[in-house]
Amino acid sequence: MKTDIKVAVTGAGGFIGHHLVTYLKTLGYWVRGVDLKYPDFTTTDADEFEILDLRRWDSCLQATRNVNEVYALAADMGGMGFISCNHSQILHNNALINIHTLEAARKNGATRYFYTSSACVYPEYKQKITDVEALRSPMRTRRIRRTRTAGRSS
Repeated sequence: MKTDIKVAVTGAGGFIGHHLVTYLKTLGYWVRGVDLKYPDFTTTDADEFEILDLRRWDSCLQATRNVNEVYALAADMGGMGFISCNHSQILHNNALINIHTLEAARKNGATRYFYTSSACVYPEYKQKITDVEALRSPMRTRRIRRTRTAGRSS
């Protein structure tokens, strides 16, 4: 199913980002992947892949040019060891990435912008709590119950 929708996926070299690129391609989207690196364990399915530093304004303008939608997954990650010792640098870099990408998408005429976040924005102590309940929509829960009930044999 081919569409005329053009999208940019930032963070397309990461685990979730490169899977999102592949998924959007199966829907028929034209996809530009953007990251500081290519995906580690596979080739990209993106129609175009650009190595750009999204902390830079000019790179964000380039990344979001001529697209209808932006899926913003890019973030300065660095791993927990780096993150736990460099809070201000991580905050600074991610603020630049997010603010520049959002404004560049607006200036370039993108009509949709999907913003994601990271567990890394939460303090480390909040990431250690394992007693959590998954969020579920009432419709999904009913659908799961119906499926389980329908599958039972008497």
